[in-house]
Amino acid sequence: MALEFAVEVFQNEFLPEGAAEVNAILTVSATGDAGGGAAEPDADAAQVIIVDTSGSMRYPPAKLAAAKRATEAAIDALRDGVKFAVIAGTERAEMVYPALRLLSDASPQARVVAKRAVAKLQADGGTAMGQWLLLAQEVFRGHDSGPRHAILLTDGQNQHETPEQLTAVLDRVAGAFTGDCRGVGTDWQVAELRRISEALLGTVDIVAEPEGLAEDFRAMTATAMGKAVADVSLRLWTPEGAEVKFLKQASPGLLDLTDRRVEAAPRTGDYPTGAWSGAESRDYHLCVRVKPANVGERMLAGRVSLVGPGGDVLGQGRVLAVWTDDTALSTRMSPEVAHYTGQAELAEAIQEGLEARKSGDVETATARLGRAVRLAHESGNTGTAKLLAKVVEVQDPATGTVKLRARVADVDEMTLDTRSTVTKRVGKDR
Repeated sequence: MALEFAVEVFQNEFLPEGAAEVNAILTVSATGDAGGGAAEPDADAAQVIIVDTSGSMRYPPAKLAAAKRATEAAIDALRDGVKFAVIAGTERAEMVYPALRLLSDASPQARVVAKRAVAKLQADGGTAMGQWLLLAQEVFRGHDSGPRHAILLTDGQNQHETPEQLTAVLDRVAGAFTGDCRGVGTDWQVAELRRISEALLGTVDIVAEPEGLAEDFRAMTATAMGKAVADVSLRLWTPEGAEVKFLKQASPGLLDLTDRRVEAAPRTGDYPTGAWSGAESRDYHLCVRVKPANVGERMLAGRVSLVGPGGDVLGQGRVLAVWTDDTALSTRMSPEVAHYTGQAELAEAIQEGLEARKSGDVETATARLGRAVRLAHESGNTGTAKLLAKVVEVQDPATGTVKLRARVADVDEMTLDTRSTVTKRVGKDR
């Protein structure tokens, strides 16, 4: 069954005289087809599992053993007929299953053979994640008809590539497949894995204890296997003289899509959103600069279309601008825009505060993390508030009055950092 998409636009279209900036929240929702049935997952889905087998995975021994169990759990979660592969990553990337650089069809026999190959994995060597991603891209090549998803697991830092080399790889693989990244333990870098996950339109998270890997891998695979439509784009048309200041995914997590624009027609660009399943909804924050008009004039500041992999328009919405001298109208802020502006500021405050804390700048760290506490309190983001409380002593959440904790576990700091971009949805779920 096909998915049905809807695009809703939330904004205050009224601008004061001379104003040029138009903000809107675009809510894109996917449901089952018009007959009311649930959308069936795409039978042509493909999954690649990338396991770090560098030397650091030997210590403690439970780490590699847990990674093997997690990979086996992901293999078991694959539906029959889904194409898959397993890659081992060190300073090189090598096929674990199948032996050739291809995808294999999931079947009871294939799962047994793949899990036998995974059981033989040993840890040795360095870390070059770009090489892992390039092999995944090669394995996915030729599979263009359905969702393509990768899981990348590591426990360390990208020591055998420069940041510039990794950037070049990310530019090459962006759009070829989507992917989620997981760091096990506390010796990896959040910023590094976040760069990779953002390029792959995926998520990054910490799995503090190796024992938690299997369930996490199983859940990620099940989610990926539930996707029904791949390669969906937001197509944005803007009037002559307008400039797209930014387009960002605002929920379920923050993801800047501004630089991912691909020109589709004059004054029209496509922004990737990845694969979708039924009963899924995401919010995007659009900011457009337009030429100011006279009081009383009305403008179509943007036309948003959701476009499928075949070019079909799946849904549309309009972003408007109306200039007024009525301050009661022009000063009214859209609750949706206000909420997600605050969520973006919350993530920024957390990341800046943690960076200042690492560098020993107590004053800046206290101020920025205090601001984060206040924003989390105001928006009702209780999940983030609980994570912040492990890094600072909260004296007054309403004012953001905090004191840095003298001792903070690495896992608590990294968990706060990795989940800083997970947003609370405005008004819960619409």
